[in-house]
Amino acid sequence: MLYLFSASLIASMQISAQEDQGVLPPTRPNIPDDLIDDPHVREELGVNEFTAPSIKRIFDDLDNLAPLHADELAHEMPKRMPLNRADLALEIGFLIAEGFIAVQAGHMQKIENLAKELSRYSRALGAGERVNRHAASLLDNARKNNVEALKKELTATQRDVETDLIHLRDVDLAHLISLGGWIRALEVSSYAVEKKYTEARARLLYREDIADYYEASIESLNPRVSDRDDMRAIRKIIAELRTIMLLSADAEPTQKGVEEIAAAARKLAAIALQRP
Repeated sequence: MLYLFSASLIASMQISAQEDQGVLPPTRPNIPDDLIDDPHVREELGVNEFTAPSIKRIFDDLDNLAPLHADELAHEMPKRMPLNRADLALEIGFLIAEGFIAVQAGHMQKIENLAKELSRYSRALGAGERVNRHAASLLDNARKNNVEALKKELTATQRDVETDLIHLRDVDLAHLISLGGWIRALEVSSYAVEKKYTEARARLLYREDIADYYEASIESLNPRVSDRDDMRAIRKIIAELRTIMLLSADAEPTQKGVEEIAAAARKLAAIALQRP
């Protein structure tokens, strides 16, 4: 309840300040129901403008798409961290996503470096204390090959970073972490379906509601972030993805559509990791 009280307090302070300046606060889009990790948070916060979609929920379908071939779409993270906090948030989303991919593939040897990177990035973002505890637990569960515990720790890492950012009044960054995770998830999952196409596998990609959410979420960010050239480009591609993913009641997914989704996802990943 302390978390909910703090979030509500910040909301009222932000809204009050914006109203004093004659500016209406941006409207946060509703998160698709199956991406909510804690329904009680959604209930308490109404439209859930603070809680970002759970990266774990985004990755829940990965087991149905194995093998993922994620190593064929590897991104080498630069040793130097970005100076911009929005870029930090996007890259943390990618790192958490890489954790789920490594766990799904059974690549437990990758967890140690991932845990170190998560700690390093989170400290730079101002949300490192609790993440350090998660990093230690990630290493322990990787040694024990405890898959479900690893997934829970990765989910908790996102949630704890998000909570710290809310207390720091950096709500936008919490949404950017989720966006980074979704982009990496879409890149990997669409490539897996492209490599092994079936209609059932393809249907898992056709989530126009998720694309619609992230397009609107970018629009609701602070203009200093949403008006950046890279964010404009990301939003444009997501809007195009939404059109591709939208199926009429009697329509079926197509291999051509999957190829278009996969190509767009690779563009999104390249832009998201491109630093100014």
